[in-house]
Amino acid sequence: MTKRASAVSASPPRRRSKYTLAPLVLIAANVVLFSLFFVWPAVIGLVYSFTNYTGVGVFQFVGLDNYHNLFGDSAFYDALSRTLLYAVLFVPLNFAVSLLTANLLVSKHAKGASVARVVFFIPWLLSPIVVGVLWRWLFGENFGLVNYVIEKLGGSAVPWQSNADLSLLVVVMAASWAWTGFSMLLFIAAIKNVPVSYYEAASLDGAGPWRQFISITLPSIAPTSFIVILLNTINAMKEYPVFVALNNGGPGTSNNLLVQYIYETGFKRGQIGYASAASFVLMLILMAVAIIQLIVNRRVENR
Repeated sequence: MTKRASAVSASPPRRRSKYTLAPLVLIAANVVLFSLFFVWPAVIGLVYSFTNYTGVGVFQFVGLDNYHNLFGDSAFYDALSRTLLYAVLFVPLNFAVSLLTANLLVSKHAKGASVARVVFFIPWLLSPIVVGVLWRWLFGENFGLVNYVIEKLGGSAVPWQSNADLSLLVVVMAASWAWTGFSMLLFIAAIKNVPVSYYEAASLDGAGPWRQFISITLPSIAPTSFIVILLNTINAMKEYPVFVALNNGGPGTSNNLLVQYIYETGFKRGQIGYASAASFVLMLILMAVAIIQLIVNRRVENR
């Protein structure tokens, strides 16, 4: 006991870092911005979701009426189901295309890989509005380049805009094209971090390229795959500008996603309280998706 006390007393006094103030100032700036642009609007939105606020004048608290009416609104379920369908189509397509592109560009046999990376990354730099306009020129039903080529080859024009399923498919392809560059860069960084010795050992054991990809590449880049899937899922659930620029959620309202439903309810119909309730339901869905993917990722890593 005496020795331990003497050791404690003999230990040098803990020196206080002279850089204590600078990190606190930098963190404080972020905390202020986060509180101002995220926490405060979120609190206001949560309060509005329990009111009949129309955007002007005073409001009255209506309890859970907005949520009760929302869960009986067929238009809300239509927008939610279309959003989930869009996510189910977009996420796997973007994952497969970006992973395939990254795998080809890191191959030792690839030529002009640096130029190809820049070319593939350019669409991600474009505004979603520009992406929508470009693809509308391609798949416009009466003036699009694709239908022009089809008709020149003797075929009939495809109803890319007036058919709800084809219209949704065009948006899925446009969004995947725009997001491939970002996901591709993440996969390239992850694949390059896989030790070359793994592939050399696999080659000595007679494993071919496909076997090496399945047994070495995919398990090694699992954390990056999780991030890509999570980001793409959240992005898909919040998609709005590409739809508006390409077909405005059409034909009609058949492809109105949840964010478009929230926008039109809140700002066109003046039902801010009702739209706030829908926004919080969307936030809860996104949180549930993130938590489920996090749990699955941890279980995979612990195997």
